[in-house]
Amino acid sequence: MGVTQTIHSDFDLLNEPAKAMFDSAFDELRVFADMLIDEGELRGLIGTKEVPRLWSRHFVNSACLAPFLDKGISTVADIGTGAGFPGIVLALIRPDISFTFIESMERRCEWLCDVTQEIGIDNVKIIHARSNDIPRSQRFDAVTSRAVARLDKLVRLSAHLVKGGGSFLALKGQRANTEVDEARYVMKRAGLINIEIHDIASPMDGTVTRVVSARKKRS
Repeated sequence: MGVTQTIHSDFDLLNEPAKAMFDSAFDELRVFADMLIDEGELRGLIGTKEVPRLWSRHFVNSACLAPFLDKGISTVADIGTGAGFPGIVLALIRPDISFTFIESMERRCEWLCDVTQEIGIDNVKIIHARSNDIPRSQRFDAVTSRAVARLDKLVRLSAHLVKGGGSFLALKGQRANTEVDEARYVMKRAGLINIEIHDIASPMDGTVTRVVSARKKRS
């Protein structure tokens, strides 16, 4: 008879500065984490190797976008929310903002519905669609994304959803500088200005999260 191995997350490695990133949403995020540990791999949302680094790689990484959501922002579209990153994390940290999750895969939409119902998240709308299918008349104060596509493609997929004066925010990896250089023409054509790359060190393990931010030019 085989032995079932229990895989633990890195929850016990969270320190107070890391917990502070989640503000009052910490307990709700623990419920979300437990759901991912119980069902994430079974439902094809995360791999087994992701569980031991769930908080450091996914939760803390997603929370790095929260400070970029200015107080004046009331609507956010999260593109390709998938398992819930960064959308679920941000929606829990900022219950004052109305979030729209745009996800093209039906099974992931079903998962996001299950999470919002289980936790009782009431500031979220889930749309089963590709971002290019969203009417151009529907605009948001900010558009967020994580691990969706290379930046030049991501701009083509989502910049049209940002209101004039609104924020374009993308979580990127080590190639952020290269991607920005390669996407500058596309970003300019999309009306994105004030392009910046922010390096944010995790208070949990020191790894760097890179946030690409830009503003949409007003008409």
